[in-house]
Amino acid sequence: MTPEDPDSLVRALAWAHPTWMLLSISAVVVALRHGLRLRRARLAGVRRAPELRRRHLIVARPAVVAILVGFALGPTSAVALRGFEPFDTFHGAVGVAVAALFASAAWLGQRIAHGRSRAQGLHALLGALGVLLSALAAVAGFVLLP
Repeated sequence: MTPEDPDSLVRALAWAHPTWMLLSISAVVVALRHGLRLRRARLAGVRRAPELRRRHLIVARPAVVAILVGFALGPTSAVALRGFEPFDTFHGAVGVAVAALFASAAWLGQRIAHGRSRAQGLHALLGALGVLLSALAAVAGFVLLP
């Protein structure tokens, strides 16, 4: 890739969104694993170690931000670098659902963290569905790779 070859630069930039999302999905999977440990402890009636909650929050907050930034990068990349219509694919539609699920999980998680909600079950469901649909979005995006 050289600046003299704009096609190779565009091709390289087109990989930014898939690479970013692969890393972001990996991070939300780690956050989900920490969250599921919290859930198992809560359902077993065992006192949850503060370290579990801290680990979940340390990973989940930046992971959700990364997912939402990646969501914005997707249509930007599609239009500016690839000449696609934004959200004109199954991948784009699933991406909208993923962003909505993670934004909702984050909002509810903040309420839980500040004692304004006890809807841990719904929070877990939103996060788990977000992870599952992000995997579907990733597979659906294979056909769009540069």
